[in-house]
Amino acid sequence: MGVMAYPLRYALADLALALSRASQDAATVRVTAAQAAADMLGDGAGILLLGDDGRYDAITFHHPDDELNAPYARLLDRQGELPDDDFSTGLAASRRPVVLAGEGTEPVTELPQPRHQAYVDPGGHPPAVHSAVLCPVIVDNTYAGYLVLVRATPGSTYSEAEVELARDIAGELSLALSSARAMERLRASEERYRRVLETIPEGVLQLDADGVATYANEPIGVVLGLPRAQLVGVSLRGFLDERGQAELMRRLAECRAGRSTVGGARLMRADGSQRSVRMSMMPLTDEHGQHLGVLCMITDTTDHIDAKGLKRQLDHLRRLDSMSQLIGGISHDFNNLMTVVQGSADMIATTTAEGSPQHQMAKDIMDAVSTGRTLTHQLLAFGRTEGNRPEVIPIPDLLTDVQSLFSRTLGERIGLDLAFGPDVWPVRAERGPLEQALVNLAANARDAMLHGGMLRVAATNEVIAPGQLAEGAPNGRLVHMVIQDTGTGMSDETRRRALEPFFTTRPTAAGLGLATAAGVVQGIGGHISLESQPRMGTTVHLYLPAAEERTTPAVDRQSTPSVIGRVLIVEDQPEVAQLVQRLIAPAGYEITVATDALTAVTQVAAGAQPDLLITDVVMPAMTGPELAAALRTHHPDLPVLYMSGYTAASLGPQLHLDANSMLVEKPFTRSTLLGAIRSLCGPQPVPQAATPAVPQPGG
Repeated sequence: MGVMAYPLRYALADLALALSRASQDAATVRVTAAQAAADMLGDGAGILLLGDDGRYDAITFHHPDDELNAPYARLLDRQGELPDDDFSTGLAASRRPVVLAGEGTEPVTELPQPRHQAYVDPGGHPPAVHSAVLCPVIVDNTYAGYLVLVRATPGSTYSEAEVELARDIAGELSLALSSARAMERLRASEERYRRVLETIPEGVLQLDADGVATYANEPIGVVLGLPRAQLVGVSLRGFLDERGQAELMRRLAECRAGRSTVGGARLMRADGSQRSVRMSMMPLTDEHGQHLGVLCMITDTTDHIDAKGLKRQLDHLRRLDSMSQLIGGISHDFNNLMTVVQGSADMIATTTAEGSPQHQMAKDIMDAVSTGRTLTHQLLAFGRTEGNRPEVIPIPDLLTDVQSLFSRTLGERIGLDLAFGPDVWPVRAERGPLEQALVNLAANARDAMLHGGMLRVAATNEVIAPGQLAEGAPNGRLVHMVIQDTGTGMSDETRRRALEPFFTTRPTAAGLGLATAAGVVQGIGGHISLESQPRMGTTVHLYLPAAEERTTPAVDRQSTPSVIGRVLIVEDQPEVAQLVQRLIAPAGYEITVATDALTAVTQVAAGAQPDLLITDVVMPAMTGPELAAALRTHHPDLPVLYMSGYTAASLGPQLHLDANSMLVEKPFTRSTLLGAIRSLCGPQPVPQAATPAVPQPGG
């Protein structure tokens, strides 16, 4: 095999590329792998995989001699059989190839299902099998079938290098089948989201840049009095009066500039009647940031105009809360998917030469995932504000983090000036709601500066004496944050009512921005006040209680490092568990994987002694913190590294991080994961040649 190593390496690379292109269809993946195995080894090659019912599907077989394809396929096929024979159970348990060879010139007599007499019939058609290799196919850490290679030449055998090549082919097949299954799950996920649009009560239109509908759901057909099929290709302008048309064009221009708009309108239905609606419009962009159109959500408010305005607003808040939970769930699902994508891309990048196309493509994937991670974490921060998980927040970090949100909210016509020193005291609050409050204040300032201007944000330390501020306001060590705009300002009457819920001077606004900001500030024991005069701008003063200083020194994790060797990974998503195992295995850890928390508890209770637990936070039957508490009854000092697709603030009180635990947010890279382990537990073990740990039942 020495002179063939490089050509076969290229052949394996070509196979991996061909399988990745075929990953949309599992059947094509099997045909491609069988043909490649037959071509590379010059033998008959068959693939037998388990179906959804747990039994073997029909074999996919290929032989260089076309006349032998059908006979060998009939000979080796096990369609409908259970994987309960010795070969199947052995392959599933050992996950290593099985090599068979006949005695001398005698054929093999030990292949699966001995009832196939052709195996031992030298004069049979096809010829008898004189040697064979069976390689297990493991998909998402689960036995999924095997690759079988057969030779009919008397006395033939498979060399060690040929067996290793067959194992590599089975490995490429496993990866391709895992990708195919992931694509099937993604298609199912997209179908679920499509059904959401079809079943929500609000009407939904997708508009192009000119306001022409390119998509309509059923409820919007009810609002406009036309079947949805007749709405596609029709301009929304046809349902608006002259004033409404002008307002629509303004809102479309806002969306083209990257800003969302919300406001009321009067729609004329096909039968001539009119309906009062609320239209929320959001820009749609492609992966390159190019404007594609507008997503328009229309809510019929006709029946709630008279004497039910407050109830309508509260119902709208409840819908937003439900949508925030949906956003949180979707973001969590996508973070799980992106964890697998980023981890796999990271492994590809570290095993390919810098400058190669494969290395660059892997880097591009990692950059795209990084962008997606930022977006989903912002969604989680804003969409799950009920977590009640305060944290100590350094003000410089807070203002630096929200600077991009400020810029996106303000647009290009408004400048932004941030002023703060590194010695500003930290505050204790929930990060998501506090960021939302600041963005709400920036949005109000933007609306007061229609022709451009400047927003200045400054933060300083102040010690306030009792009674120095308004009655009931806090005193002591406070962070004084000032948000000042150069907008139109407010009259005294408007300023006095500005913090009231649902009070607004603009007919297209909900009147919740300042009220929400005030609620967040007061909720953490702070105080808010306004200064404003017409044509002189507005200044918002926030007084936030400084976080209590530590009375005991912080725990130095590195002062007493403990070298770990045994790692227990518990993750209910098999593909994520397998990825974590692949990422940390080269560091030399002895790894055990479980996809069921109860199984992990049973293993430790039976005597297993992990040095580190890596676990997901949200799992069925038992959460990550509950699992950690159960294992610490046996090992009180067990370090715990939590993983989650949710941010720390979004997880709320269900996650408490002590001095012996940490959280890494999905998606993460190899370096992030290993860095967290080193930070939590100290140096890693020296890698040793060892047999990889076999995942336990349920893992």
